Amino acid sequence: MALLATNALSLLDWAKRLDPDGKVPVIVELLAQTNEILLDMRWIEGNLPTGHRTTVRTGLPTVFWRMLNQGVPPSKSMTAQIDEQAGMLEAWSEVDKDLAMLNGNTDAFRFSEAQAFIEAMNQEMAGTLFYGNAGLAPEEFTGLAPRYSSLSAANAQNILSGAGTQSDLTSMWLVLWGANTCMGIFPKGSKAGLIHDDYGEETVESTAGMGGNRLRAYRERFQWKAGIALKDWRYVVRIANLDLSDLSGSTGTQAPTAATRLQTLMAKAIHRIPAPGLGTPAFYANRSVIQALDIQSRADVKDGGGLTFDNVDGKRILQFRGIPVRTCDALLETEGQVT
Repeated sequence: MALLATNALSLLDWAKRLDPDGKVPVIVELLAQTNEILLDMRWIEGNLPTGHRTTVRTGLPTVFWRMLNQGVPPSKSMTAQIDEQAGMLEAWSEVDKDLAMLNGNTDAFRFSEAQAFIEAMNQEMAGTLFYGNAGLAPEEFTGLAPRYSSLSAANAQNILSGAGTQSDLTSMWLVLWGANTCMGIFPKGSKAGLIHDDYGEETVESTAGMGGNRLRAYRERFQWKAGIALKDWRYVVRIANLDLSDLSGSTGTQAPTAATRLQTLMAKAIHRIPAPGLGTPAFYANRSVIQALDIQSRADVKDGGGLTFDNVDGKRILQFRGIPVRTCDALLETEGQVT
């Protein structure tokens, strides 16, 4: 037996979900986001129960020119192992059985609630992919932003600065998804993707009113075990310190002649990738950046600036130098300056 959560749906919640004819309506998901990075990621099963261990080359062997009758000393390469942690994202839904059955639309009502949980899981996962930090929150996995957070770090060559210094800063990312570059991981022996367990009708203990009260309720669990394995940091590029006000107005750091203009930085990002053929590339930006790119694209397409539109499955896809530019609402517009 379990306790019914204090944030379980109430009659007021139910009333707000009924059309005038008493049917469960199609809910307009005003809180829904677009995070296309979740569609692009490539996934592998980790080799550890808690994540994935990666072996990376850290040094090449020494080679020599030799003369006849003279030998050369032996040498060897050097490697290191990196353990990537996966996190466990979980949520529970509990609905009073009699509440769900008020008008006979039990399945429709439960489905509408499940949709909200799935959207919440997607948003949290997308946000963690960028901003998760296991050092500060051990229950999470470490996302991309903490790995590319300093212009003086060893991977600083893959951090390009848009020169913004204000409070409305954001980042754009170029990721090359591949088995030897950057991958999504799930723990060894677990399932990939979001798992939904419907436990059906159970007896639960209510926390409202007198303790120990029992009732029948529908219970569901949503769980997603995931992380990322960054096997080679050279295949991810962060374009940081993008000033949104400059970008929207094409002024200051984003003026057409500025060296830090977004299109210029995107071209530089492409050339940071050592071997593009090792995976599938994509740019990721929030819709404010995508909007600015869309507006500027008319002039850039006309002038041959590299932006084009491609039609994929009936969708108009913005591309830069043949690489899709994808919308990711999880990218914040209030990032701290990367220095």
